[in-house]
Parts: sequence; C-alpha cells; structure tokens
Amino acid sequence: MKFKNYYSHYLTLHQNRWCRRLHILGNVMTLLYIGLVIQFGAWWFLLGAPLVVYPFAWSGHFFFEKNTPAAWTNPIKAKVCDWKMMWEIFTGKLEW
Repeated sequence: MKFKNYYSHYLTLHQNRWCRRLHILGNVMTLLYIGLVIQFGAWWFLLGAPLVVYPFAWSGHFFFEKNTPAAWTNPIKAKVCDWKMMWEIFTGKLEW
C-alpha cells in the first residue's frame, strides 16, 4: 500500500478529536523527553523515546475510537503518519 493510501486509512482510525489530541500530547511529550535526554546527556534513554507516545495514543484508541492502533500492524508507517497528522493539525488542515 502506498503511503498516501495508507495515510488515508490512518485518518479513518483517528476520527475522534480526543484520540487525535492524545496523539498530539504524546508527540509533544516525546519531544520533551528527547530534550531532557539531551540536556542531561543520558544518551541510552533515547532508546525509549519511541515508546513515550504509546500510553497517550493507545488510550485514545481504547477509550475514544474503540479500535486497534495502526502501530500494531505497521509501526513505522503509523509513526510517520502520526507526525504528519500532527503537522496537519498545527497547520490547520485537520481539526484539532
């Protein structure tokens, strides 16, 4: 499946605004986590950075969307789509 088609599918799994908001919160927390790792020079903790978003994002799926997270079937494409969705929300293309 091409990325554009996958992203369209990804958006169908993120129709609830609270689910999208929890994804954004998770991404922001990930950026803060990376910033703290860099500030304190705890480089090994960078390995945990991809995991910071999951409690936020997955709770959005379980409690609001009532579906399975895309990361369970295609984690790399889902992560790229996650950041693209955040960009589109911040640029006004998608509803916050």
